[in-house]
Amino acid sequence: MPVLIRKVKEPFGWLGNMSPHPVETEHHNFFTSEALFQCMRFDDPEIIEEIAAQKSPMAAKMKAKKHKGDMIVEPMSDEDVDNMRLCLRLKVKQNPELKDQLLATGDEPIIEDCSKRPRGSGLFWGMAFKDGEWVGENTLGKLWMELRSQLAA
Repeated sequence: MPVLIRKVKEPFGWLGNMSPHPVETEHHNFFTSEALFQCMRFDDPEIIEEIAAQKSPMAAKMKAKKHKGDMIVEPMSDEDVDNMRLCLRLKVKQNPELKDQLLATGDEPIIEDCSKRPRGSGLFWGMAFKDGEWVGENTLGKLWMELRSQLAA
């Protein structure tokens, strides 16, 4: 039975970047890993501050979209994936209860369920259930499973 990342309030919602788990770096405190991830796409300090100041993860995402032309990291690129990998590591390291929760998922596949947005970035970061099967790249799920394997070793 796959572990499905859907809404924050659902059992595995903590695996999503919208979950209310703060993350900090040397320069900023972020309310969510989503805000950090969006900031990592920019090098303009004013844009970074604007995104980081958002208390809502969706507001942080929308601020980033507003500045899409100023991004220095191409969405869904190798660098973007590496940034997401770092965000997940920081989230687990700085919110230790998540490590046990992640390890408790065992060997189950982890899937970001993007069935309600089955195109574009949804099928890159997650998967959609179509015609009885999961389709998509599930990059977020793969990164979580990679981290789980490393923590279990």
